[in-house]
Amino acid sequence: MSPPIRLLIADDHRLFRQGLCYVCTAGGFDVVGQAGNGQEAVELAGRLKPDVVLMDVQMPVLDGVQATALITRETPTTRVIILTMYRQDQYVFEAIKAGARGYLLKDIDERELLEAIRAVHRGEALINPTLAARLLEEFRSLSQTAGRGEPLETLTPGEMDVLRMVAHGEDNRTIADRLALSERTVANRLSEVYQKLHVNNRTQAALMALRRGWASLDPEE
Repeated sequence: MSPPIRLLIADDHRLFRQGLCYVCTAGGFDVVGQAGNGQEAVELAGRLKPDVVLMDVQMPVLDGVQATALITRETPTTRVIILTMYRQDQYVFEAIKAGARGYLLKDIDERELLEAIRAVHRGEALINPTLAARLLEEFRSLSQTAGRGEPLETLTPGEMDVLRMVAHGEDNRTIADRLALSERTVANRLSEVYQKLHVNNRTQAALMALRRGWASLDPEE
């Protein structure tokens, strides 16, 4: 049996933080630490090396975006999910640029939260559906002003196939099955895509593909 996913919960509201701890523990996760501000979250992440951090946006000392940037840089094996009340696009953009692997609203139910943690731990990237369409359309609109002239290394046809499927939300196992590849090959191609596009995760790669017109919002295209 695999060991439980190790979580760090960062939120300055103690009652909400304790509620998350109860829900996640009951869901089979190991809550290894709790932080009441962004700086504490960074320090605990560095010491405890959790698998996943649930991170609030607005916290004292360091906000959630600043803390996420530091954690993903200093503890790259740890994946961060932003869990917040804020729907503003700018928070989403900044969180993704900081390296967050998920951006979810606090009005999700318990089942959705637990599945989101598992998905991010598997390497997937998640954005709340109510935010995703606006976010993707905003990045697509950037292609008119900032996209196509930036110097980037050329993707191979195989890498482009993987990138398009990532942009459609497919995980590595599904991509491997559809392209008749091993999951290791898919992971290797995706690593090359990240390096060539100068991005850090699946969400950033998908947004880049949409922004440059390499993939569409319609998975049939």
